[in-house]
Amino acid sequence: MKLNLKSFFKEKEDKTIEDEYYNLTTEEALKDANSEGRKLILLEPRAFSESQQIADHLKNRHTVVVNFKRVTTDQAKRIIDFISGTIYAIGGELQKIGGGIFLCTPKNISVQGKITEEDNKDKIHDNSDLDIEW
Repeated sequence: MKLNLKSFFKEKEDKTIEDEYYNLTTEEALKDANSEGRKLILLEPRAFSESQQIADHLKNRHTVVVNFKRVTTDQAKRIIDFISGTIYAIGGELQKIGGGIFLCTPKNISVQGKITEEDNKDKIHDNSDLDIEW
């Protein structure tokens, strides 16, 4: 039997990463995504002591959306200071996405686009009463 190394390696090279990814079951894909830090965590801290939990999620390469509606302004500032240090240390980003709502992303996540500030109140609509059920 003659071994053809060229055809052996060519067959392996033709298989792409995309082929391998699309052949995963849903369960395998979710496990793979979770192991790579592709989780989005939504948190509403009630005290400064929850800052470490937010930092731990970021250190584990998860994206965190933090809503500060359940803490005082002073507590929110302290939490943001703590989170900012963590984000700086891991090379991530912090972005305000709404009134008291911040998006915290680790280095492995790229965020495109910006949420506009409420500079021009005439063109901004307050949709706080918007109630949508899914």
